Amino acid sequence: MSKKNKNQKKIRAEFKKNYDTRRRKNDLTRDFDANQSNLEDLNTAERVSGKGRWTRKRTVTGDISGSEDTGFNVALEIDESQALAGRVIRVHGLSSIVETSIGTFECTTRGLLKSLATDLQNVVVAGDHVTIQQVSPGQGVVVRVEQRRNFIDRTSRGRQQIIASNIDLALIVSSAAEPTLKPNLIDRFLIAIDKAQLQPVIVINKIDLVDVAELQPLVGVWAQLGYPVVLVSTVTGQGVDRLRHLLAGKDSVVAGQSGVGKSSLLNSLEPGLTRRVATVSEENSKGRHTTTTAELVRLSFGGHLIDTPGIRQFQLWDVVPEEVEGYFRDLRPFVHQCRYPNCTHTHEEDCAVKDAVADGWIDVRRYDGYCQIRSGD
Repeated sequence: MSKKNKNQKKIRAEFKKNYDTRRRKNDLTRDFDANQSNLEDLNTAERVSGKGRWTRKRTVTGDISGSEDTGFNVALEIDESQALAGRVIRVHGLSSIVETSIGTFECTTRGLLKSLATDLQNVVVAGDHVTIQQVSPGQGVVVRVEQRRNFIDRTSRGRQQIIASNIDLALIVSSAAEPTLKPNLIDRFLIAIDKAQLQPVIVINKIDLVDVAELQPLVGVWAQLGYPVVLVSTVTGQGVDRLRHLLAGKDSVVAGQSGVGKSSLLNSLEPGLTRRVATVSEENSKGRHTTTTAELVRLSFGGHLIDTPGIRQFQLWDVVPEEVEGYFRDLRPFVHQCRYPNCTHTHEEDCAVKDAVADGWIDVRRYDGYCQIRSGD
C-alpha cells in the first residue's frame, strides 16, 4: 500500500508536445450505423474538442513544494514502501549512477519524469538527491528527483543545463598560462555562482609558469570585492593545503575552462584518485577534454567534490541585460547615482558608473567585462 504524503496533491502538469499523438476518432457515425444492436458498448463520452486521451497537460499526484527556482517543479507520487533514497554520483547518456545506503545502482529514469515539459537539458544531474526503486541487483529506476537546494547552470543549445546541484562551495579554476587566464570567463562564472547564492573561490593554477607579481593587480581587484583567490601549483604543491582546508566537510563543485588542470588539481587534493590528465594542444593552446561527464567524488578529508567537464564558453541562463549590473559588486554602489533611471552604463551622459571608471573606483577590465556580458558577446 502506497503511503500518502500530506503535501501530495493532484496537480496539472505540462508535458512535452509530442508526448501523445492519439487524436479523436472521426468515424463515430459509421460505428453507430454498424452497431445499432450493441449501442451500450459504444463510447458515449467522446470529446468533440479533438483532444485525445492524453494532452500536453495531465493531472498527476505529487509534491507541490518544488519550484522552477530549484530546477524542477513536480515531485511525483511514488510507492514509498519500495523506495530507496540516494544521491546521483554520475550521469552518462540515459543512465545514472546512484549511491544509496545499501549500495550503488545503475539507474534509468522514469519515463514520466523525462516527459515533463521543462527547459532542462537533463532531468537528472550529478549531486541530485533522488528516490529510486530497485528492479534487480545493482539496477534501478529514478522515480523522483527531490527539490534542489541550489544549483549552478548555464545555457547550452538554447536550453538550461544544470552543471551541479546541492552544493556549498564553487571553485572557479583558471590557469596563469597554457591556456592563458580569461578574466571575462571568470566573471561569467561569478555571476552564475552569485545567482545561486553560493560562496565562490577563484583558483589560479599553474602559477609555476609565470611571475606571480604579474597576477597581483587582477588578483587584488577580485580580493577587494570579497572573492577569495587561491594561487596553486600542482607541480610545487603551493596552495593545495589551503584548498583542502576550504573544501573539508563541504559539498563543492570545480568548474573552469578546458586545460586549466582541474584533473591534476583533484589528483593533488586526493592522492590515489588518479584522474586522467592531458597536455594542452600545441596548435591552438586550448585544453583537451579529459573529463567527459560531471562526477561526484567523496573526499577522504570530509565532504564531496563534483568534477565537471571543461568548457570553452559560458553563456548565462535566465539573466536579462538589465540584471547584469546587479551581479557586479563594484558597479552596484554607483548605479543609482546615474542621471537616468534606466541607464545602461554604456553610452549615456552623466553616468555615475562611467565616471567611477574614469576616476579609478571601478577597474577598467571589470567594466569592459560588464559591457561584453550585457551586450551578449
